[in-house]
Amino acid sequence: MENFAFYNPVKILFGKGQIANIAAEIPADAKILITYGCGSIKANGVYDQVKSALAGRNVFEFGGIEPNPHLETLLKAVELIRKEGIDFLLAVGGGSVLDGTKFIAAAVHFVGDPWDILAKQAPVTAALPFGAVLTLPATGSEMNTNSVITKWETQEKLYFASPLVFPRFSVLDPETTFSLPPRQIGNGIVDAYTHVMEQYLTYPANAPLQDRMAESILKTLIEEGPKTLANPQDYDARANLVWSATMALNGLIAVGVPQDWTTHMIGHELTALHGLDHAQTLAVVLPSTLTIRRDRKSQKLLQYAERVWGIVDGDEAERVKEAIAKTRNFFESVGVRTHLSDYGVGLDTIPAIIKNLEKHGMTALGEYKDVNPQVVEQILTLSA
Repeated sequence: MENFAFYNPVKILFGKGQIANIAAEIPADAKILITYGCGSIKANGVYDQVKSALAGRNVFEFGGIEPNPHLETLLKAVELIRKEGIDFLLAVGGGSVLDGTKFIAAAVHFVGDPWDILAKQAPVTAALPFGAVLTLPATGSEMNTNSVITKWETQEKLYFASPLVFPRFSVLDPETTFSLPPRQIGNGIVDAYTHVMEQYLTYPANAPLQDRMAESILKTLIEEGPKTLANPQDYDARANLVWSATMALNGLIAVGVPQDWTTHMIGHELTALHGLDHAQTLAVVLPSTLTIRRDRKSQKLLQYAERVWGIVDGDEAERVKEAIAKTRNFFESVGVRTHLSDYGVGLDTIPAIIKNLEKHGMTALGEYKDVNPQVVEQILTLSA
């Protein structure tokens, strides 16, 4: 196992009715800005719960944060915060709202062009405190420091991370997710699953606890994901999905082990250029990445085949092939298609994706830092 430092200060309020308790987590004299997306929280009752919990508080609102949040929109929130002297943020929504709010929190006190936080990895030295009310299980943003932002003007999608943008608290009430359409639930399952795979399916690092934890999250998603799609009101299945998505990317299974993230970096460029849902890009790219990298990942692929899918018969090549096929079939079974052609994207996009990866310095991806533009081309060609 590799050396590591682990720190995660996020307080989780999990379960039914927990939104009612958020006032106790926010300073009484705070000027609060509620950030949210395109209005679904007003249709599903979450907005009313939040407003009720904050009755009597000094509250402002900023809505309209897009899926794959746009820099241009978020900077409007920064302007409002500076104008009104707001000192606490409350993100109410899914991963995009939470990611956008992290960027807003970091940008308010940033000196210079805030895009440099992403484009130049400029250090974040101060950030507004914020809490979160999660309404879509997928990204794990409710319990980590990661944020992915799109600059719409230039079709760039980049990320940053800073310990200063850990949420102070996050509410995870599975009932707030009951009204989500199947597409978003399916996307969330694929997103969480791929987060685990990026941290787990690399090479052995003599970290059996992390491996077993990762495998348990994968198996829970495989078992509970279809249940919650079949019956959206199944509280227990939805609760297990929500907590699995959080555990998939709160840092715990990442400690002491190598990580990949090739699939995500390629996926970001697909979203930036073609507007695909984040999870759709992951479903397209992951099976191809595993196939192209199967020799470099062979030990963990065989472990994955046996422990997650119960594949023990056949020679090693056959077991690996079957495990990858089962991964693809699982994504398809939760409604997320796994080929570029399913989304009307052709192989003529490959040069643009490689150009953008090169522009962003992503020419040595993967756990071995050997996924170069030529390997990316192979992965995308196989994803047709």
